[in-house]
Amino acid sequence: MVESRWARAAHRFHTWYGSTPADEFWYPPRLRTREWMFLDWGGKPPDRHRAFDTRAGTLAHIRRVAPHSCFYSTAYYDDPAARKMNDKGWNGADLIFDLDGDHLSGVDPFDFPSMLDTIQGQAHRLWHDFLHPEFGFEEQYLQLTFSGHRGFHLHYREPKFWQLDSSARRELVSHIRGLGADVSVLRSGPDCGWRRRIENGIGVMLGQLDVAAQDDTDGRKMIKHLLAMVNDRGSAASTRKGKVGTRKMRTLATKVQHPERQERILAGNTKALKNHETLFLDLVKGDNSIVLSAGGETDEAVTLDIKRVIRWPTGLHGKSGLQVTEFPLSRLDPDEEGSFDALSEAVPRFDDRNSTLEVTVERAVARVGDEELELELGDQVEVGANMETFLTLKGWARPIRVQQS
Repeated sequence: MVESRWARAAHRFHTWYGSTPADEFWYPPRLRTREWMFLDWGGKPPDRHRAFDTRAGTLAHIRRVAPHSCFYSTAYYDDPAARKMNDKGWNGADLIFDLDGDHLSGVDPFDFPSMLDTIQGQAHRLWHDFLHPEFGFEEQYLQLTFSGHRGFHLHYREPKFWQLDSSARRELVSHIRGLGADVSVLRSGPDCGWRRRIENGIGVMLGQLDVAAQDDTDGRKMIKHLLAMVNDRGSAASTRKGKVGTRKMRTLATKVQHPERQERILAGNTKALKNHETLFLDLVKGDNSIVLSAGGETDEAVTLDIKRVIRWPTGLHGKSGLQVTEFPLSRLDPDEEGSFDALSEAVPRFDDRNSTLEVTVERAVARVGDEELELELGDQVEVGANMETFLTLKGWARPIRVQQS
C-alpha cells in the first residue's frame, strides 16, 4: 500500500511536540514583540501574524497544531499580530546570516552528509574570516543553529545593529561576497582581510585552472565548478555580456598554462591575461567569498530583509524531520575534533517502528543517527523511523510496507 509522503511524519511531529518536556524548547528574547508563522501539512497557505504573550501560550499553540514548520520574526514590533506589515510598528531587527548547502557550486545535494560538512565549513569561515575580525562581531551576541535541513543560521543580536536598514545590511553582504572589491586597489593598499585573500587565492586559482585545462573528467568537473562560481554570484565578468561560457573558461585555463605568464600573475601582474583578466580576478574573489545568495529564495534576502521570519530553534523541520538545533561556536569548525554533527545531534526521538521504502531518486547518500545508506533508484530498504521520515519528506523514497520491529 502506498501511503501519503507526509502523513506518518505529521503524526510523529504531533507526538514529539506533545511528549517533549516544555523546558527543552527555546524561545526568542523579547517574545511579546515577535511575529510567528506556521506552515501546515499538505501545502496550505502559511498561518502568520500570530503573536504570543507567554512561552506557555506559544507552546500550547504549537502542540495543538503540530505544524510542518515553525518560524518567528527577526524583527521586533509594537503589534506583531497586526495583519498589515505597516501596522505592526517596526522597532528593529536581528541580523541573520543563512547559509544553505545546495547553493554552493560543485556541491552534490544528493550526498547529504558531504553537503552539510561543506556548508558547515562555510559557516565557520563566515564568522572567523569576516564577521568577527572585520566587523567586530562578538560571540556573546551570537546564536548559532543548524537549520534542520541544508545549512546553518547565524543569529546576531547586538543592540547597536537592530536599527540597520536594508541598505546598510546590503553593504555587509556585499563585502562578504567581495562585490565591488577592486583587486588592483586592494593589492596596492594597506593590509586587510580581502588583500590577504586575493594574494593567497591567486596561487590556488591557478592550480584549479591547471585542472580545468585537462581534457578529462576532472577537467570538465572543474570547468563546471568555476562557471557556477562566477555565474551564480553575478560577477562582473558574467554581467557585462551575459553569462560566462565553457569556451571562455577553457581559453583562460589554457592561457595560464604558459610558465612565464604564470610567474607574472603570481608576481601580481594580471594584465598579461588581457581581456580575460576580469574573469580571472572574479574567480579569485569568488573562491574566497562566502555564498550568501543563489537563485530563487535567496540567502542574501534573509540578511537584507528587516521583516523576515526565521526557523524556530528547537522546532522540527518539515522537509527533513530533523530538529533546528543550537550549538556553541567552539564546535563549528568541521575539521576540529568534537565538532557539531547535525546528522547525529539534531535527530529527534520518534518511535521504534521499522518501515520498508522504495527509493525514488537515481542515487543518494543519507545518514541519520546510526543509519547510513547509499541509495539507487528502485532499491528497497528497511529503515528506522527517523531515516524513513527523512527520506520520505525529502522525496527520495516512498513507503511500501510497514511492520513492527
